[in-house]
Order: sequence, then C-alpha cells, then structure tokens
Amino acid sequence: MSLTDIIGLMGVACVLSGYFLLQIEKVKSDGLGYLLLNLVGALLLIVSLMVTFNLASFVIEICWLSISIFGLVKWALKRRRNQHSLDG
Repeated sequence: MSLTDIIGLMGVACVLSGYFLLQIEKVKSDGLGYLLLNLVGALLLIVSLMVTFNLASFVIEICWLSISIFGLVKWALKRRRNQHSLDG
C-alpha cells in the first residue's frame, strides 16, 4: 500500500465518519465539525487522485470540496452575524 493509498483511505474515513455522525445525530449538517470532516476528506481524496487519477472521482471530490467551502463560508458569516447581534 502506497502513501497516497493511505492518504486516500484517510479521506474516505473522514467523509464516511462525517456522514455516519450526521445519521446518528452527533453532528449537525451546518456544524463546523461536519463541514471540516467533509473538507479534509475531499482534500485528502484529491491528493490521492493526483497519483492514481480517475476523472469521475476527481470531479465528485472537487464538487464535495466546493460544497464544503460554501458551507464553511455560510457558517462563518452566520457566526459573524450572531456576534454582531450580541455586541450591538
């Protein structure tokens, strides 16, 4: 097993862990933990795809990464808005 295989498997573990935790209601879909698990998982899988490229897998991971970034930006803006509400 190569280093990139291990990196890819760690990515799979992150994505599947996030999804499992969501299903057993240990994380929220808009929570930081879930969003970070998806982001890290997608990044690790993209790294592994750089060595053993597969176009379909690459496309889905780019989408997964983009959606995770969107969710993190949304989370950060919501948190910022809530902070301003408390201050003012």
